[in-house]
Amino acid sequence: MPQMNIQDSQLTSPKQAILQVIAAIPAGKVCSYGAVAKRAGVPNHARYVGTILKQLPHGSSIPWHRVVNSKGFIAFPEGSERWLVQRERLAQEGVKVNDQQPNFRRYFWNA
Repeated sequence: MPQMNIQDSQLTSPKQAILQVIAAIPAGKVCSYGAVAKRAGVPNHARYVGTILKQLPHGSSIPWHRVVNSKGFIAFPEGSERWLVQRERLAQEGVKVNDQQPNFRRYFWNA
């Protein structure tokens, strides 16, 4: 997916662009918060990506579990309920998480 340029579109807010990028991450792949922000046209806003994901309503279809930190780690504290959910969802898609970290070279989404 080509990088979206928010400045080129009056109709797409940064939040919408970020959600569109996350929705486009294919099953079995992961993307970092920073890479999502960059692809959405808001580089240097990785924390904003995290804020948006925290605000997702329960039962949202956005594949939040495919977003990891810049080192490829699940951002939740290891062993927490959310960490376990994210790890399980990634495993169901074939992403092997060893010692909390997926193999970035193998699973990183390079669209």
